[in-house]
Amino acid sequence: MNYLAIVGTNSDVSTNRTLLQFMQNHFASEAQIDLFEIKDMPAFIEKDELEDAEVDIPVKVQDLLDQISKAKGVIIATPEYDHTIPAVLKSALEWISYTTQTLKDKPVLIVGASHGALGSSRAQAHLRQILDSPELGARMMPSSEFLLGKSQSAFDSSGNLIDAQKVAELDEIFNEFVLFTEITTELLSKRTLKKKTKKFSWQE
Repeated sequence: MNYLAIVGTNSDVSTNRTLLQFMQNHFASEAQIDLFEIKDMPAFIEKDELEDAEVDIPVKVQDLLDQISKAKGVIIATPEYDHTIPAVLKSALEWISYTTQTLKDKPVLIVGASHGALGSSRAQAHLRQILDSPELGARMMPSSEFLLGKSQSAFDSSGNLIDAQKVAELDEIFNEFVLFTEITTELLSKRTLKKKTKKFSWQE
């Protein structure tokens, strides 16, 4: 099982990145988790704002689209800024929505870490709304969220989660996500009405 884990921030130092790195190592025997950084992606800009210039999909954006397409599922780690997701993550999702819509029907697991006690709960709820939009149409595992509060003190010097209860909670959620991925893949393989994939063109 191969997953793409998106670091949903442009911060060079983030406990959300640390959380995904921990998951990458902790679940190495169960799945391959590849981390993707969106911090260097260009900000999304609509065609009308380009003054009819000939513009291709930026290389970094195309890399993200290709890796999502290859992955069985996607894990997104989001911090919480002013009760919502970071602008850089929203911009990345807009690129996906406007171009290939490659998140459609893709199993997605949302996790999040924050310095406060609530662990990005509001941002995760907002992210679910965005991913459920028609242009993205991701398949999110229901009734699941991993909230890591007070994240600055949640890891040891080697990047391991200190709280055994939080590790057990993450184990349970990830194992359910692997099963959810398998069930979703099987369900979609039996769907008789195939959804058309939008063909990207800056000319539209």
